[in-house]
Amino acid sequence: MSFKATVGFFASLAITALLSTGIARAEPVKLVGFGDSLMAGYQLPATDAFPVKLEAALRAKGYAVEIANAGVSGDTTSGGLSRLDWSIPDGTQGVILELGANDALRGIAPEESEKNLDAMLTRLKARGIPVLLAGMLAPPNMGADYAERFNGIYQRLADKHNVSLYPFFLEGVVTKANLQLDDGMHPNPQGVDVMVQSILPTAEAFLKSISAGE
Repeated sequence: MSFKATVGFFASLAITALLSTGIARAEPVKLVGFGDSLMAGYQLPATDAFPVKLEAALRAKGYAVEIANAGVSGDTTSGGLSRLDWSIPDGTQGVILELGANDALRGIAPEESEKNLDAMLTRLKARGIPVLLAGMLAPPNMGADYAERFNGIYQRLADKHNVSLYPFFLEGVVTKANLQLDDGMHPNPQGVDVMVQSILPTAEAFLKSISAGE
């Protein structure tokens, strides 16, 4: 065997070894879905939770991604702020931030919710972690004045912090009984599927921006 052929043979063996051990594979982008029961998967099997289904949808499109579920049922923006630092581990490359629904249901002052979300975005920015902010709308029973004060929170914060925005997390599901649990608020498995398909283009763009280092 010639010298060139020998070199080529061993190079081929080395590449095969790398591939077989996974070293040459692209490392998945590590995201965290941080939110309340809508993120956690209230009363659903773990496999039907939003982060799990979004990860599967992105992987089906060829993206190497892992999405940890850091949703806590009943969480408010205040609760999220208090647990943010330990719920988002070092090495996280992006966060889908979804909070505010429980604030609106409890009639918490929108100014307080905005202040808490602002603080979370500031902390994540300081850690160099990109954010996809998932917005929420106030329920109609809270009245027009409350809705006007609450509904503009997410666009203002997205503009202020220059983060990606998905305007309404329950897009395509709210008011549709066949996509909700009996409580009329939380999505059933089919509702989660609709939410995933609705947010998918925004999630893809978010992943691409992370990979590009934007």
